[in-house]
Amino acid sequence: MKTAIAIRHVNFEDLGQLGPLLWRSGYQVAYRDAGIDPLDIHDLADADLLVVLGGPISANQDDIYPFLTEEIEAVYRRLERERPTLGICLGAQIMARSFGKRVYPAEVREIGWAPLSLTDAGAHSVLAPIDGLPVLHWHGETFDLPDQTIRLAATPAVPNQAFAIEDYGLALQFHLEVDPLQLERWYVGHAVEIEAATGVDVPTLRAQAAEHAANMSLAAHEVFVRWLEGLPPARTGRR
Repeated sequence: MKTAIAIRHVNFEDLGQLGPLLWRSGYQVAYRDAGIDPLDIHDLADADLLVVLGGPISANQDDIYPFLTEEIEAVYRRLERERPTLGICLGAQIMARSFGKRVYPAEVREIGWAPLSLTDAGAHSVLAPIDGLPVLHWHGETFDLPDQTIRLAATPAVPNQAFAIEDYGLALQFHLEVDPLQLERWYVGHAVEIEAATGVDVPTLRAQAAEHAANMSLAAHEVFVRWLEGLPPARTGRR
């Protein structure tokens, strides 16, 4: 079987609906819990697929959370070797940092459901199924777009919401992976962040999810299927 490793930063932000899809696609899936499990650079770099999940910390806090240095190095090595890599939220920011790009506070903290504006490239990419659909945003930071990547999506406040690296790298600032049935865990786990955000509360998030999550979940499944099917054969050469 192919191997997929997911780096998890908080227990409730897991692979969600992406986990069962990976199993059905022939991947043996394993988690590495950052700060608890060893993050072996070679182990992470050599897996057939690496997924770097979200979390409430900043990608800039490697002085406080030293495991971020290992994550950034592993992602750099993978992308240098053109190995399939998916970054979600914090994971997307780690991908940007692996290119030496800035991660910094966004103008607004985006928490809740809102649609994206796909770029022309995004409309012709694996993200096409989510065009016009509200997706789940949960972040307070953004990043500068790495060179030689393709910007796929934006919101009015955060212009860099997704980028692609040829056919092997995908960075998503938003959460397509989330399982709607697990969102109550997010509301509890992120209670302090929700209370600190302007114009956000749990009843509103719950109502938005009831309205949008089912459609997003179906479209997200199609996005991930398309991306996985389009991944290149294993290759180890450097760019």
